[in-house]
Amino acid sequence: MLNKEAILNRFNTMCKNTLMETLAISYIDVGEDFLVAKMLVNSTVHQPYGILHGGATAALAESVGSAASSYFIDHEKFIVKGIELSANHLKSVKEGFVIATAKIIHRGRTTHLWEIRIVNENNELISLCKLTNIILEKK
Repeated sequence: MLNKEAILNRFNTMCKNTLMETLAISYIDVGEDFLVAKMLVNSTVHQPYGILHGGATAALAESVGSAASSYFIDHEKFIVKGIELSANHLKSVKEGFVIATAKIIHRGRTTHLWEIRIVNENNELISLCKLTNIILEKK
């Protein structure tokens, strides 16, 4: 059985002094095949037109998908690296929160494929992303 609190605490602790902390990304739910994170939307993540920057959205997607892959590996022996990210931005957001849910599509020995759905506080789809991670042995 999952100890959700311990897993989320570990992910959130790992964010200290990283891009995730800079972007105010926090992990809020986890399950056997998914991980959920949220990010505050304000001027710090806006592009010049006053809406959520696509790069910040992509960073959220890669952060939640990579963390999700890390749940499945032995951290003493392996590391996770994102090797491909695609994002379709469908709706704008000016303020509030966006919530990203990474769900596993393929969990192989050396690659993981994630679908990441990013929604606003009204559960409207903002971006649909796909992330491929490679699992590498530590050197």
